Amino acid sequence: MERGAMICLDANYLIRGLVVGSLQEKMILAWYRSGKKIITSAIAWYEFLCGPVSKEQIQIMTLFLTGGIIPFREIHAQESAHLFNQVNRARRLRVDAMIAATAIVERAELATENEKDFQLFVPFGLNLIEPVPLHEH
Repeated sequence: MERGAMICLDANYLIRGLVVGSLQEKMILAWYRSGKKIITSAIAWYEFLCGPVSKEQIQIMTLFLTGGIIPFREIHAQESAHLFNQVNRARRLRVDAMIAATAIVERAELATENEKDFQLFVPFGLNLIEPVPLHEH
């Protein structure tokens, strides 16, 4: 799959994507309309479900996940451990390593508002979405 053909949403993107008029909502809508495959990791989905979110909000976000919620499998665990060890085993990055690993293994670009922490995984194969302000038409 070509670069940019699949987008992996971090938990903060899932949450802010529900805010009408937010940059995240506009980006998700643009990706959806362009036919990009949108996924999230089971780990980020767990964080999202911790909420507070309503059943309706969960259903809405599920509709935009055209590629689904990616289960955390052995290959993701192996990549997560590799990433975690590469960033000096910083405990605060354990969950981020799991989300980054999902994006890497699935060959997706990661959309996150936590670029500072995820930038640490870029040298090891993570592709981050560069947020681009959308203009109203």
